[in-house]
Amino acid sequence: MSRVVVCGSLNMDVVVQSARRPARGETLLGAKISLLPGGKGLNQAVASARLATPTTMLGAVGEDAFGHTLRGFLADNDVNTLGLSVVAGHATGVALIQVAGGDNAITVASGANSHFTKAMMRDTPHRGDVWVAQFETPIATTQAILAEARAAGARTVLNLAPMAPHPASLLKLVDVAVLNEVELAQATKSRLTAASPVKTIVAACEKLRSKGARAVIATLGARGAVVVTAEGATVVAGFKAKVVDTTGAGDCFVGALAARLASGATPMEAARYANAAAACSVERLGAAPSMPTAEEVAARLARA
Repeated sequence: MSRVVVCGSLNMDVVVQSARRPARGETLLGAKISLLPGGKGLNQAVASARLATPTTMLGAVGEDAFGHTLRGFLADNDVNTLGLSVVAGHATGVALIQVAGGDNAITVASGANSHFTKAMMRDTPHRGDVWVAQFETPIATTQAILAEARAAGARTVLNLAPMAPHPASLLKLVDVAVLNEVELAQATKSRLTAASPVKTIVAACEKLRSKGARAVIATLGARGAVVVTAEGATVVAGFKAKVVDTTGAGDCFVGALAARLASGATPMEAARYANAAAACSVERLGAAPSMPTAEEVAARLARA
């Protein structure tokens, strides 16, 4: 099995649970608060590692208690943290997550994540690796790292989330692009929702393929995912779940997808596995702490 290398963000998630979200100017009492490890990069790395895949994390944290906690959490989950950098004078990233009715709204203070540079890349890509990136760290850093990974013969996965302006040349470095319907609409200037017809989703995915991405996967929540490659488009059905918290479900999908790609699966095979993993994750609170084990995903697949 090849390894997964995740280059991206690390945040401490401040999760506030309430019966509903407050209206503008309103104060709600009785909410519950939790401090949980998160950040798209960290979530994806933990998702991969819990599926028994050798996983390395590259990124930046602050010289503070949150940074120390996140490094420890990654190590406890068997993620190689030798590639993490500590940025003096900047706080570790923090995400404020409001959870109500099983849905969430997120505000992020990026902190040290914004100062992650190519010079902090303390690892060397190898042929057969799967290198993963997102848009919560500087785009220039992401592009430089994916270029080096591709040149070395590694496969590259880019999660275009949250959507941000990026050079047209970036997608030419991407083997598999992953994004949800909101990000797909933003990236292609299309009018889309999670309920849009499959042919509309596929047409938008093909726009990204025309820009260079070899495969595009659109995640559609409970509907599952659409996988578009040079061979055509395939709908991968979702799995039923008792939703507690959707935070991190997309990251779980990406981490699980990368893990399966590292084991030799095709994008379609990997997407089905990732759907099952994401269904497991939404049944627990939090992002990184909700990532399932290989045994849990196998059990979900067996019940399908």
